[in-house]
Amino acid sequence: MPDKVVEREGIRMDSAALLEDAFGRIREVVVGAVEGLEPDQLAHRVDLDANTIAWLVWHLTRIQDDHVADVAGRPQVWTSQGWCERFGLPFAEGDIGYGHTSDEVASVRVDAAQLLDYHAAVHDLCLDFVRTVTADDLDRVVDERWDPPVTLGVRLVSVLGDAFQHAGQAAFLRGIVTRRTDG
Repeated sequence: MPDKVVEREGIRMDSAALLEDAFGRIREVVVGAVEGLEPDQLAHRVDLDANTIAWLVWHLTRIQDDHVADVAGRPQVWTSQGWCERFGLPFAEGDIGYGHTSDEVASVRVDAAQLLDYHAAVHDLCLDFVRTVTADDLDRVVDERWDPPVTLGVRLVSVLGDAFQHAGQAAFLRGIVTRRTDG
């Protein structure tokens, strides 16, 4: 069966192109939220328990890395490329940030280049995988622990939704952080 084609802005897109575009948009928002900020700005909290830009971007990147590597049958960038050691965070190697306490959020202190480099490496993993995805692949069951079982399409939409939400939060926080430091 031929791949489904999606019409967008007069351009015909197949499933792989659609996914590539979506992951590319996340990358753009992440770069816009992080680029040029100092570590203290990345770690700024609008209240004592709020998430930081650093934690939000680290977390969304860990989710992408963990979930896409799993469905692609590839090792995570976090461990296979040494990012876990480079970040030196006080978490277990497989930690993705889900359920973190306020203190754990505060412990994610990194510089912008490190955060963006890790995100770029994960972005490459995502693009390498989604460029191979066909419409038929989207119906493949990737997680039977749920009822109904989770398909590749549902998992990728879940990853994208989580990433867009957290990237938007980071962009919002950048506006607050840069407003406070600029004026």
